[in-house]
Amino acid sequence: MAHRYLRRHGCTIVARNYRTPSGGGEIDVVAWHRGALAFVEVKTRASAEFGDPDSAVDAEKQALVRRAARDYARRAGVDWEKTRFDIVSVLLAKPVRIEWTRAAFGRE
Repeated sequence: MAHRYLRRHGCTIVARNYRTPSGGGEIDVVAWHRGALAFVEVKTRASAEFGDPDSAVDAEKQALVRRAARDYARRAGVDWEKTRFDIVSVLLAKPVRIEWTRAAFGRE
């Protein structure tokens, strides 16, 4: 769902479930959007009973995503300043709610 949502909103998907060769992190979706390479973390929940899905992207998860993103950007020859970190939250309520937060956390 997140992949289709991003495509409908102008993203060009270049990778899904990217893992570093060393296993030091994973990126759910890598996409170009308006001149930036977005590393997208996708979080899905059945309900908001325990909070919104994006609340699960804590500092530890962000560090793992950053590590994988640095690897991807280096291998792809993309300037680090042209990257950003987004979160797509999917709430499987009726109707399904999808929220896309651009630049959800920093490159550090």
